[in-house]
Amino acid sequence: MEKENIELEQIRHSLSHIMAQAILSLYPKTKLGMGPAIENGFYYDFLLTRTLAPEDLQQIETKMKEIIIQNQKFTKKNITKLVAKKLFKDQPFKLELIKDLPGKTVSIYTTEPDKKLQPTTYNLQPFVDLCKGPHIKNTSEIKPDTFKLTKIAGAYWKGSEKNKMLTRIYGLAFSTKDELQKYIIMQEEAERRDHRILGEKLDLFHIDQLVGSGLPLWHPKGALLWRIIEDFWYQEHLKNGYDLVRTPHIGNKILWETSGHWGFYNASMYPPIEIGQTLEEKQKNEKVKDSEQFLLKPMNCPFHLQIFKDKPKSYRELPLRWAECGTVYRFEKKGELSGLTRVRGFTQDDAHIICRPDQVEIELKKVIDFILFIYKSFGFDIRDVNVYLSVRDPKSKKYAGDNKGWKFTEEILEKVAKEKNLNIQKDIGGAVFYGPKLDFKVKDAIGREWQCSTLQFDFNLPERFDISFINDKGEKERPYMLHRALFGSFERFIGVLIEHYAGAFPVWLSPVQVSIIPISEKHLEYANIIKQKLLENNIRLEIRDEAETLGKKIRTAEMQKVPYLLILGDKEIQANALSVRQRGKGDLGQMPVDAFIDKINNEIKNKI
Repeated sequence: MEKENIELEQIRHSLSHIMAQAILSLYPKTKLGMGPAIENGFYYDFLLTRTLAPEDLQQIETKMKEIIIQNQKFTKKNITKLVAKKLFKDQPFKLELIKDLPGKTVSIYTTEPDKKLQPTTYNLQPFVDLCKGPHIKNTSEIKPDTFKLTKIAGAYWKGSEKNKMLTRIYGLAFSTKDELQKYIIMQEEAERRDHRILGEKLDLFHIDQLVGSGLPLWHPKGALLWRIIEDFWYQEHLKNGYDLVRTPHIGNKILWETSGHWGFYNASMYPPIEIGQTLEEKQKNEKVKDSEQFLLKPMNCPFHLQIFKDKPKSYRELPLRWAECGTVYRFEKKGELSGLTRVRGFTQDDAHIICRPDQVEIELKKVIDFILFIYKSFGFDIRDVNVYLSVRDPKSKKYAGDNKGWKFTEEILEKVAKEKNLNIQKDIGGAVFYGPKLDFKVKDAIGREWQCSTLQFDFNLPERFDISFINDKGEKERPYMLHRALFGSFERFIGVLIEHYAGAFPVWLSPVQVSIIPISEKHLEYANIIKQKLLENNIRLEIRDEAETLGKKIRTAEMQKVPYLLILGDKEIQANALSVRQRGKGDLGQMPVDAFIDKINNEIKNKI
């Protein structure tokens, strides 16, 4: 990590410490939780004696600034756990942390005001917190106008729903006031683009609590958007030499034991489903006569391997590229769900490439090219794509396979990534249990980074499932397996697209490309004639024939972010033409019908 980033992280961590000091000053009976530095800022968790309102943040922020200008010094000290327990005797969460920490000693940080300041000016009591640090040396290193408290949220102690709900206060912190203001403006723009809000306004999807959290329901326009994306996906995969497969939503427990998911991925899987009796028999407490256990699939790969094993394979048949838009199910805590970007059931645009060892590098490069093509097609700048090379942590036991296999696959992935001139960063410990991977992150229109594509190199599952091909010497040989998803999942990718375009999709992606607006009922017949011509050219449209004023119809269509509005009245009928309004450009004037069709089809063809 660069020096500047280290210093900023220390400032953010120190601000969480200062916030705890301010809270205790304002609310002396508060119980302290934990307060780390996080991306773009910091937070601290508290058990307060009263509920905080958003307007309380300003008072807390003012108290923090008072503390900062006292030039308080941060001092670290190691003490025995016995001394620490006495020091934090009135802080139950700190006592719990002391108990959980290894060893016989713990570290604390004390902040004390500059003794030269007049004692009557401020409350100059020292503050002590249990913390391993690091912190800055003195609060004078913090500029008071470079941080801001932003929101209040609930958070379970240690992230467990079994524990008490605490109050979490978030703050932003940057090196300069200008950076802080730029980020705040970006956050305001992000709120305007929030896919959860736009998804409702544009009538694309909603999440219904009766159906279940994390399980989106797609409305007609949203389902059509999905289909447009999926059709493009299928078309491009067939062009790139992929074959399509389909697999079930559940699989026998033995399948998941064989794959290793049962032991290595169980924290993300749902419990088994008992297959051996009906719901009615279960409700009557009838005894199961012949039972099997099945699991909702968290991944598609074991099914694809079983397809491979169905018949012997020759080296001449490889590589096999099998693609599937398969819906999978992964356990997520209710509090961690978020619109389309964090769900419990989602459709992966999945594919597995089974290839010979001599084909691995070229196949990896082809996938990388495919990923970048996809990003470019959907309007992302591929120059801003960052790639994270996720390798195993040698100290961890959560990975399958031997050192030789890991070394080989990690080195190949890094070699290929460098040869393709990708912007790579190494993520130690980020690998999946069966192999290393490349995670691709794109930046949206306002500079936020989103992880979408992943490319994983697997040497474990082919061995676990004992798959092989007959090589050119007539001998059995183990192939390699590449896992890849270009979107990541349809749900997440569509959520990212909504925010990237702020709901104003390019013409080729828009569920409704044209809104036909007859000025009055007498113009409806001409509107239907135009509708038929556009439909014959595969243009997606709607007719706004509600009993509303023309202005209201136009405003409604504009709020729905429809790319083109066609206003039809007497003049248009007489000229056999259209009055065209384009989103973002306004009135384009009258246009012959065929000219408009050529214009919009050209935009669709060029992904505009």
